[in-house]
Amino acid sequence: MGEQDRSRPGVLGAPGARHGRPGTRPGVRDAARGPDHRPARSADRGADRAAVHLEVQRGEAFRELRGRYRRFAFPAAAFALLWYLAYVVAAVTAPGLMALRVAGPLNVAAVAGLGQLASTFLLAGAYARHARLRRDRAALDLRWEVRDRLR
Repeated sequence: MGEQDRSRPGVLGAPGARHGRPGTRPGVRDAARGPDHRPARSADRGADRAAVHLEVQRGEAFRELRGRYRRFAFPAAAFALLWYLAYVVAAVTAPGLMALRVAGPLNVAAVAGLGQLASTFLLAGAYARHARLRRDRAALDLRWEVRDRLR
């Protein structure tokens, strides 16, 4: 594409091609409109939205929901981390123990590794069940409350 083509509006790559106006560049605001040409209502609306979200966040229902999540997630994460670290430490410090045969070609390390995999799936299932039974309804209620207040 030659220099002549770039100066014509509407040609791909020309300065005004995106907006259809010659001499304008994408992402640059018009000087006459000022740095923020959105109506003042938009700023007020954003402040109102923030106030509603903060009010809900400080409310009892949100604190209860967050507490339910933490009472499950933190112990579950601690269990998973400790179980993984125990496996790694045992593999490094007790190779003789990990090499013991359990049944056929399976040794303690293989059984513990399969236990890691199984515990991961069990924990994911327990998390999903806990969320469905203890948190999803309350979170949905809060979500609708926020949506109704923002209308």
